[in-house]
Amino acid sequence: MKNIFRRHIALPTDHGSWVFLISPLIIGLCAGKSWNSATLFLILAALSAFLIRQPITTVVKIASGRRSNRDLPPARFWVILYGFVLILATLGLVLKGYTSLLLLTIPAAPIFAWHLYLVSRRSERRKAGIEILGTGVLSISATAAYWVGTGKYDPTGWWLFILVWMQSAASIVYTYLRLEQRELDAVPELRERIKMGSRALLYTAFNFLGVCLFSIFTHLHPLLPIPYGLQLIETIWGSLHPSVGWKPPRIGFRQLFISIAFTLTFILAWSF
Repeated sequence: MKNIFRRHIALPTDHGSWVFLISPLIIGLCAGKSWNSATLFLILAALSAFLIRQPITTVVKIASGRRSNRDLPPARFWVILYGFVLILATLGLVLKGYTSLLLLTIPAAPIFAWHLYLVSRRSERRKAGIEILGTGVLSISATAAYWVGTGKYDPTGWWLFILVWMQSAASIVYTYLRLEQRELDAVPELRERIKMGSRALLYTAFNFLGVCLFSIFTHLHPLLPIPYGLQLIETIWGSLHPSVGWKPPRIGFRQLFISIAFTLTFILAWSF
C-alpha cells in the first residue's frame, strides 16, 4: 500500500492549478444560490476529473520513457479510482436530470489530448497557451455549478464562464511575468519594466474595461468591475516592482492571495 499512495502520482504537482478549479466552482455554486443533492455529484465529478489528469499524465510519461515502470501500478490504481468516482458522480447527475451538463465536457477532450501529446514529446513545460486553454476547461465548472444551483439552463451561466476564464487567463500571464522577473539580476529601468509587463497589463486592462462595458450595457451586476480592478492594480504594482530574486513559493502564495481576494469580491459583487 505504501507504494500505491505516492503523492506525486495521486495529486497534481503544480499546486497553483487547484485555484483554477476551486475558484470557478465556488463562484458558480454561490451564484446559483441553491444547493441540492446534485451539487455533491457535481463537486465529486469536477474533483475526480481534475485529479485523474495527474496519474494519466504519469502513465504517458512511463510510456514515453520519462518515468520508471515501477510507477505504473500506483498510476493505474489512481486512474481506476478517480475514474470510478467520476463515472458514479456523472451517473448521479444524469439520474438527477442534468444530462445536458455532459455537453460541457466536450472541449476538455482535445485540450487534454494535446497536453498528453506535449508530455510525450517532453515539451509541456512553460506553455502558456495550453495552460490558458486548460483553465478555460476548468472555468466551465462555474457554468455547471450555476445551472445545478438554479435547477435549469440559464444563459447567465455562459457569462460566468467568460468572466471567470478572463480572470484565469490574465492570472496565468501575470504569473509568467513574475517568474520571468525573478531571473533578473537587478531592477531594470522603468521603460523596460513596463515593456516586460505589457502583455500582463494588456490582459488585465482589457478585462477591467470589458467588464465595465458589460456591466453598463448588459444585465450584469454593476459592481463586477471591482474584482477585475483589484487584479489590474496588482498587475500594475507587480510590473513596477519586479520580483527580482523571489523564490517561486513566494510568488505562488501572493498569487493565491490575489485569487482568493478576487473570488470573494466577485461573489460579493454578484450578490448585490
